[in-house]
Amino acid sequence: MSDKVKNCDNTAIENNQVVIMGEILGDFEFSHEIFGEGFYMVEVRVERLSDSNDIIPLMVSERLVNVDQDFKGQYIVVSGQFRSYNRHEERRNKLVLSVFAREIDFIDGIEENTQTNQIYLDGYICKEPIYRKTPLGREIADLLLAVNRPYGKSDYIPCICWGRNARYASGFIVGERCAIWGRIQSREYMKKIAEDQVNKRVAYEVSVSKLELLED
Repeated sequence: MSDKVKNCDNTAIENNQVVIMGEILGDFEFSHEIFGEGFYMVEVRVERLSDSNDIIPLMVSERLVNVDQDFKGQYIVVSGQFRSYNRHEERRNKLVLSVFAREIDFIDGIEENTQTNQIYLDGYICKEPIYRKTPLGREIADLLLAVNRPYGKSDYIPCICWGRNARYASGFIVGERCAIWGRIQSREYMKKIAEDQVNKRVAYEVSVSKLELLED
């Protein structure tokens, strides 16, 4: 782990830590305003070690960067948090996830084999784990982790475990406290919206490399 992604204590920031490095893909688009401070969204392409990449949505305050400037193609290092909110669409709530930037640094490029995508979460299991096997016998477990913020808010973060981690996570009980280390990944899927119509969509989740139960 990078020094920026440390073991947590019980403070609100340290229970949700993200560091990503990648390339800005487009313009900053206005999202919302809070107490006169504007927040903007932009996509960042983050390379994996496997030569593929993840396209990660980044939320940035106008106080951190000049959102009117063209930064397409530039490389950044971002530290912040992985956050969620519910957006109502198609008569249901959709969980929307993005990295909330606390610090941004512009860099010239990214060296080969650099760890570009790290996350640490300390939260609570809020849904019974879903354990399954692929047709080839690979074990998978899906977790939903509630990570507390100040003022009574929480972020709900979907996490996916593989192999031995999946077997371990399959026994977790709702309400247990869990620490997770991994990376944020984007995954395309097809959503059926009518008998003869499907839409391509993108899901975001944490791919778990390590996890453990914690005592409160």
